[in-house]
Formats: sequence, structure tokens, C-alpha cells
Amino acid sequence: MGAEAEAESAAPLNDERRRRQPVEPRALTTASARAVEEEERLEREHFRRIINAFRYYGTSMHERVNRTERQFKSLPANQQSLLPQFLPHLDKIRKCIDHNQEILQTIVNDCVHMFEIRNMEKMDPFFRGSGKITPASTFDMDKLKSTLKQFVRDWSEEGKSERDSCYQPIISEIIKNFPKERWDFSKVNILVPGAGLGRLAWEIAMLGYACQGNEWSLFMLFSSNFVLNRCSQINSCKLYPWIHQFSNNRRSADQIRPIYFPDVDPHSLPPGSNFSMTAGDFQEIYSECSPLLYHFENLGNELSIELSYEDIKNVILQYGFHIEVEKESVLSTYTVNELSMMKYYYECVLFVQEEEFSQYNSFLYWRAPLPAIDLSDIQNLDEETPSGTKAAARTDTTEAEMET
Repeated sequence: MGAEAEAESAAPLNDERRRRQPVEPRALTTASARAVEEEERLEREHFRRIINAFRYYGTSMHERVNRTERQFKSLPANQQSLLPQFLPHLDKIRKCIDHNQEILQTIVNDCVHMFEIRNMEKMDPFFRGSGKITPASTFDMDKLKSTLKQFVRDWSEEGKSERDSCYQPIISEIIKNFPKERWDFSKVNILVPGAGLGRLAWEIAMLGYACQGNEWSLFMLFSSNFVLNRCSQINSCKLYPWIHQFSNNRRSADQIRPIYFPDVDPHSLPPGSNFSMTAGDFQEIYSECSPLLYHFENLGNELSIELSYEDIKNVILQYGFHIEVEKESVLSTYTVNELSMMKYYYECVLFVQEEEFSQYNSFLYWRAPLPAIDLSDIQNLDEETPSGTKAAARTDTTEAEMET
């Protein structure tokens, strides 16, 4: 987590939260038809911008490494000779970058099929895998790097301690309020706002509850679609999420160490499970355990109002919620690098509110079986097979529903 970098370009950020509204079945006037056409254009452009960031990752990271190499070679030869392993280490980082880019390209290969955006492939060759890749903003690249670390938090063994501190208190409150002795879990509907890559929602569905994850970031939605619908073997995929961190490394090897995912089979949900992911803005809060970091705080062209927890609590009460549980100073981390010499720790607030109805935006519905992706050709740098790798024994897989 940490401080968010400011965007260096004037890329529109407000469209990050824009979702197409359903149009009532009536004859559209010329003005309304133009409005719909403009809305679709903006939606395609936003979709294109996020895909472009995924595709630009390798170029951006190689430029970063090349800059470090140029600076090192500007040193006198006698000083360079003191660090004979420095340049070989940069070459290892380059290989890690290439591997990450292959994973990211695999993720976006199917994303065009996720949502019903009219004439998406016909109107823009970019969505057919062609089209020029343009430089992405610093904001978008930081979001993409953060998404790579989200794989650690949600779907790796290394992220278990963080999940235990953040997710387990929420799961415990759900079980306490809806015990199996009194409730039919399949009749209890639970919404997880800001679901990220979907692990918390998946864990709740594993218990038997009807659960839906809600997320507005396409970075997260593309990646969660990949994990939930494409990964069926435990620890079969690999990423290098720490190569972007050039400071606070105790050892050079720490920077290029891999993480394996998923640490569980996402397709191992019980038969008849009710689990899905939606894209859109969540409007009413039910339960939360988090710090108060405002992602758009320092962006001049983005609406951001930073409230204290005291202010948020007062608003919650005015909306008729009753706070049943409130625990302050719940210590936690967010996508922490356990081997880093610098770590951020957050004192989160856990609160549970009683409210029977939560409203959120859910517009277009998508569910379609997509072809399996062969990951065998993706480069394995160390030729190792993680100890936890095993093939899923299931012959049938359940496609996680994706909505927007």
C-alpha cells in the first residue's frame, strides 16, 4: 500500500467508476441516442486504457532497469569492479519482467469477453490483440504493480498471515451472526464490497453462504477473472511481485524471489455454491475492516473527500445503521513484502452494523464458458516445481459469474 503516486498525464480518472446505465425500452430521441453513443465510446476508451497498461508493463519496467544500468556504467571502472554481480542481477530482473508480462498478457487475452460492451472487437483493432501500445500513466502503472502484489495477499501461501488478520475477523462475525444451527447458509446473501481478487468472497462461499464480490477496478476484475476461471491447479502459476522494489532489500535475491498461486483450487467450491463477482460501485456499507487510505487524495482532477473515522461513523448512524461490534487499532498490513527492510502497518477499525438491505449497481450480466488457457509455455526461470503444486482432481469446473 503506502503513498499513492500522482499521475503524470492527464488521463481521465473519473471514468474508472463510470458504468453504463441500463436504457429503458423506448424510442430514443436523437439527443439521448447521442448520449448513449458517447457513453459507449467512453466505456470502450476506459477499457482500452486499462488493457494498454497491462500490455505496456514490460516496456515500462525494462526502461526502469535500463536506466539503472546506465547509471551504474557511468561509474568509474574501479568502482564497478567492486560489484561484479550487479549487472547479472539486472539481467535476472529482466527475465522476471518478461515472465510477468506473459502472465499479464494471458490475463487480458480473455478480458474482452467478460463484459457486454457493444461492438467492442469490431470497432477497435486494439481489442483483437493488435493496435499500437502507448505509454501508460504513472497512476495506471502503479495500479498494475499493486494488482500484482494483490496476488500475494489473496492467492498465495505467503499472504496467509495477512488474510488471517484482515479476513478472518469478518468471517468470524458472519458465522456468529448466522450460525448453521439457526440458518440455512444458502439462503444468507452476503455482499463483499471492494473484493479485490475475490479471496474473501470465495472463502465465504466455501462455507456455504450465497456470496457476491463487488469491485469497480478493471485491474482487479481482469485479474480475479483469471484466477477464478483459469487456475485449477494449486500453485501452478508464478509471479515476481517484488522486482519493482529497488530499495530496502536485504539481499539481491529477495527482489527476484517468486510467489506461486493459487494456494487453493478456486474450482473446489461445494456443489451448488452460489458465488459470483460484479463490477460497479457499492453504495451502502455493511461490514468493514480496513484503514482509511484515500487513493485519490492527491489527484487534482479526481473528486476525493477525506473523512476521519469519526465523521464516517456519524454518517453511518444517520443512515439508520446500528453498530453492534466496534474494535479499533486492529493491527494489519496490506500486500506487505515480508522480507523488505521497510513495512507499513495499519491500525484498522473493525465494525459490524445491523442492516437488512444493501444496494449496489449491477448492470449487464455475463456468464460464458471460455476456452482453457495453456500456461505450459510461460517461461519458468528457475525450473522449479513448487512443493504445493498438484493437479486438480475435478473433471468439471464451475465458471465464476462476472457481472457489470
